[in-house]
Amino acid sequence: MATIQVKRRDGLSLAEKLYIPEVMRGMVVTTRQLVKNVFGHQDIATRQYPEVKKAYPERFRGRHRLTWRDDGSVRCVACMLCSTACPANCIHIVAGDRGDEKIEKYPVSFEIDLLVCVYCGMCVEACPCDAIRMDTGTHPMPSFSRDKQRIRKVQLLEEGLPSTARQGGLGT
Repeated sequence: MATIQVKRRDGLSLAEKLYIPEVMRGMVVTTRQLVKNVFGHQDIATRQYPEVKKAYPERFRGRHRLTWRDDGSVRCVACMLCSTACPANCIHIVAGDRGDEKIEKYPVSFEIDLLVCVYCGMCVEACPCDAIRMDTGTHPMPSFSRDKQRIRKVQLLEEGLPSTARQGGLGT
């Protein structure tokens, strides 16, 4: 049978109760870092941001964009698959009737809340007609207003280019 050993705790000294040794260690670390930064400029990695931008990885997902057809209309047919696939529920589409036999609907409004978006790319994968993409290579710009972080159809189309996909599959 194991024996139980009782250990007595030593009381803290007055300096330890006032955290003086820990404060002094913190001051030493801070002073060492200050001296290193003041006199060792070569160790500091600084990027001159507006002039020199960081190269993004090839798989970087930038801001969203909408593509359009050859006739200039938006490619989206308001099927709501992108908003259904979105795990953050940040895409809101209002559908309208186009009056065309080939294309039944179009988005009257298309809005993405970038503050809620997690940039997962599920909307791009779910879109059956190659209408939405995330290949702009730009970050959403910071702003002081929540409303400026909601991009609408007009801004999405400004970012967009004509789609390389063709309607109707192969040969058409």
